[in-house]
Amino acid sequence: MIHRMDVFPLPIARIGIIGGGQLGRMMAKAAKRIGCTCVVLDPTPGSPAGQVAGHQIVGAYHDPAKLRELAEACDVVTFDIEDIDAATLIQLGREGHNIQPPPTVLALIQDKLTQKRALSAAGIPTAPFEPMPEPSADAFAAFGYPLVQKACRGGYDGRGVSILDGPDDFDAHLPVPSLVERFIPATKELAVLVARGLDGDHRCYPAVEMRFRPGENVLEMLLAPAQIPAETAAAAEQLAVRTVDALGGVGIFGVEMFLTEAGNLLVNEVAPRTHNSGHHTIEANMTDQFEQHLRAVVGLPLGSTEQLCPAAMINLLGAPGHRGRPVIKGMAEALAIPGVCLHLYGKAATSPYRKMGHVTVLDRDIEQARIKAERVRRLIEISGEDHP
Repeated sequence: MIHRMDVFPLPIARIGIIGGGQLGRMMAKAAKRIGCTCVVLDPTPGSPAGQVAGHQIVGAYHDPAKLRELAEACDVVTFDIEDIDAATLIQLGREGHNIQPPPTVLALIQDKLTQKRALSAAGIPTAPFEPMPEPSADAFAAFGYPLVQKACRGGYDGRGVSILDGPDDFDAHLPVPSLVERFIPATKELAVLVARGLDGDHRCYPAVEMRFRPGENVLEMLLAPAQIPAETAAAAEQLAVRTVDALGGVGIFGVEMFLTEAGNLLVNEVAPRTHNSGHHTIEANMTDQFEQHLRAVVGLPLGSTEQLCPAAMINLLGAPGHRGRPVIKGMAEALAIPGVCLHLYGKAATSPYRKMGHVTVLDRDIEQARIKAERVRRLIEISGEDHP
């Protein structure tokens, strides 16, 4: 989409975003910075992304007519969520609409079994796995415990995943078509963001460490860069690039990995979109993941991924037992801490463990950034007005 002689009429591009959540919101903000306009498709009127874009089509992600309306209104269509109608997007692509990453890549990745098979076929190291179209106690026992069961479709933020230690845990299984994989006792869980341009050029962000909340399996804290040996970080970045090259596609990809006790790296999952593990890049890196994704899908040169400052990031989740209009406590005291950067997502209602915002803490000392982030977590609570 690069114009001749590097001359661009404004807007540079009209970008359609399928999904109006926080990822779309931060993408729409980045789009405005680089001279693009956005149209958001989301079923919730006044969605977080729609508030920023200023133009929203209210409709479901699986509504062929609404997806077509979006594609016809925009120069390029992208997405902030995977649970969308890939078949319609594939058809729109055949008709000449520009959809990035290509919907064929989305279709491959959005089914976790298909994704696993593609990674395995490409020689990407992953945990051993087996299809489980009809989960049963006997089949689980034959595979062997402990195991991780993953729903083939629809899982995110810890949903669609069940970790079973033994036969007594079978009642906690997911009664849906799925896959089972060997439980990996990882020393760290890592993520690497890779940007891939229309011309095949790629940029890799430094590896980060992800720490998850037990039970909900939602990202609790992110440390950037990951505190791992330089050779391990380099190997993680090389593996992430290999993974994205194997899958193909354009834009930002989040590659999640396990670092085993033996020092090996195994790819866990891939997200074909901007990712929770890259929120810190807004303040901490030369080019943030959202602008980078837009550069890639529009056809602009990719930006530097250099990290300017160590960072810790925490998600702000809705307090358990609370629903309704959000009420935030502890915000002023948290903002008084040097290096604290607050992002609220503009969601109209809170619910237990719903992502309502995030905080990135910058500090030249990564351990001090972590300590400050822990303090912010203790200070800020997002409750609901109908549950004081």
